Amino acid sequence: MTRLQRILEQSRFSRLVAGLLCALLLASGCTLPALEGRSVSHAPDPLETRATELGQAVERVLPERLDKSGIHPLADARHAFAARVLLARSAQHSLDVQYYIWRRDVTGTLLLKALHDAADRGVRVRMLLDDHGTAAVDEEMAALNTHPRVEVRLFNPFVVRHPKYFGFITDFSRLNRRMHNKSFTADNQVTIVGGRNIGDEYFGATDGLIFADLDVLAIGPVVDETSRDFDRYWASASAYPAELILPEAPPDALDQLKAAGAVAESADEAVPYLEAVRRSGFLRGLLSGELPFEWAVTHMVSDDPAKGLAKADRKGHLMPQLRAILGRPTRSVELVSPYFVPTAAGVEAFAALVREGIRVRVLTNALESTDVAVVHAGYVKRRKDLLRAGVILYELRNPAAGPELDLRVGPFGSSGSSLHAKTFAIDGERVFVGSFNFDPRSINLNTELGFVIESPPLAAEVERAFDQTIPLNAYEVRLSEDGRVYWLERNADGVRRHRFEPGTGPLQRFGIRFLSILPIEWML
Repeated sequence: MTRLQRILEQSRFSRLVAGLLCALLLASGCTLPALEGRSVSHAPDPLETRATELGQAVERVLPERLDKSGIHPLADARHAFAARVLLARSAQHSLDVQYYIWRRDVTGTLLLKALHDAADRGVRVRMLLDDHGTAAVDEEMAALNTHPRVEVRLFNPFVVRHPKYFGFITDFSRLNRRMHNKSFTADNQVTIVGGRNIGDEYFGATDGLIFADLDVLAIGPVVDETSRDFDRYWASASAYPAELILPEAPPDALDQLKAAGAVAESADEAVPYLEAVRRSGFLRGLLSGELPFEWAVTHMVSDDPAKGLAKADRKGHLMPQLRAILGRPTRSVELVSPYFVPTAAGVEAFAALVREGIRVRVLTNALESTDVAVVHAGYVKRRKDLLRAGVILYELRNPAAGPELDLRVGPFGSSGSSLHAKTFAIDGERVFVGSFNFDPRSINLNTELGFVIESPPLAAEVERAFDQTIPLNAYEVRLSEDGRVYWLERNADGVRRHRFEPGTGPLQRFGIRFLSILPIEWML
């Protein structure tokens, strides 16, 4: 055999071995461990935690009508961060935490420290995290899971950890379905629900993308509804104990986690957030009964967790629940959705409302401000049809392109360079706040969670935002007589008309147009 032949044979053998290793790796992505023997736990009964500090505070302010919950909008990103830290610090019995994304950054590490500290005090901590958005914190979660008072579970996990995307090749239908829910519940007395994940960009602590987001803090009967829903997800067939999925943590893992928390606390980037915690009047107000609440009948809505395995009955999806609670609009719809992909069916539904004389206004991200351009392509595909139907469209501007904007949406507040809040108001009477985007992914694939709040004052604030602040901070999209889309930008100097999507270049616009013709709308 010549030297060349030997090299070729060795090359073929190397490719064969590499191929076999890849095949074994991919095949392993299909095999999940059995769930037999998984521990069983439940949220405490609210009566059981009534004697806690939070329970006593809530009991002092609950109204005589037990069907109403107290809603306190978290208007500022730092205030939203501080509220979570302070709830973790004041919890005496339990913390149930459910999130889609948890970053390994300053705010993410500080919140992990708050949970760790709570567990050291004897508080039971349960963390249920989607496994797609938490890859960077595998080591931290494995460490925290070794604590005797902490349990971590991963929703729809990837068995192959590095690189995770191999799993999509072998198990796409399951792994394409994610848990998008977001809640933070202390002692089954107080909960925070909304659109924020855990990470610097969601709390305004980054020089990069900052999300204009929305949470509400709630007390009253809706808290127990949220806890029971957490239990349903915790016990679902998609929730895997972390020890079955993650590599084993080293013996000193908790010490390393504590050290990482100390480093995060000493970072310059942490100063404004720790200061927000120190200065926050939230906990003092809650404990003293002075924290203002909007008292309203509030319904928790969520998807059946079996949706994560494509096994949920359609009646168990969130959308039918919303329709049943909200009813048919009679006057107006104001919708805020960062990822707005209405599809042909959605366009027809909005068009039908407009034909009945109902005003429909929508705020979504402009191309210059979105963080997921491919989703914007799904919106662009339907934009002209929406305008022809009479839907009023606004696209949030990127404040980096000009003066800082006021991105307040009703009473909720926050500012940033990308819209992430998910809310809508119906007839000036009812408001939805939660994790649900108006797109096919939220409707058909992901699981979602939110509150429907029967509150004319909160709904009126959302309407007022569309009347006053949104037109000054977003482009109004219109259709010319010859069928061309154009954008109106209002500022102190007057009104400027844009022929092309503002803040974008020809190549970027071409890319979006190309994506819009691909058959991917169902995944967006």
